[in-house]
Amino acid sequence: EYRGLVKHTGGCHCGAVRFEVWASPDLHVFNCNCSICTKKQNRHFIVPASRFKLLKGADNLRTYTFNTHRAQHTFCKTCGVQSFYTPRSNPDGYGIAPHCLDEGTVRTIITEDINGKEWEKAMKEHKTIRDMSKP
Repeated sequence: EYRGLVKHTGGCHCGAVRFEVWASPDLHVFNCNCSICTKKQNRHFIVPASRFKLLKGADNLRTYTFNTHRAQHTFCKTCGVQSFYTPRSNPDGYGIAPHCLDEGTVRTIITEDINGKEWEKAMKEHKTIRDMSKP
């Protein structure tokens, strides 16, 4: 459906939450050092909302917010796994955890460190992150 993209599928540990996402087979993953990403080891890649589809488990999702409450940290209420969330940097998209994708569609992963401890400064200096959720 999307030129140059592949359909990845994934979900939480217990299988209650399942999704599909269209993204490159070569993922650009962010490794953020903000307080929550550090605690959860939240590494993620960003996609536009139009390329994400929740297949099942909406009723099993819970949301945690803090500070500005812009980031929506969704997780499965049964197993506690956050397989995707709505990032503060891209409220019009999703941050997808590559380790929650099913095997077979990821070719490579490139990881970029983001200084989430100084979030405003990092977002101002980063040239492309806010455009990653644009279709």
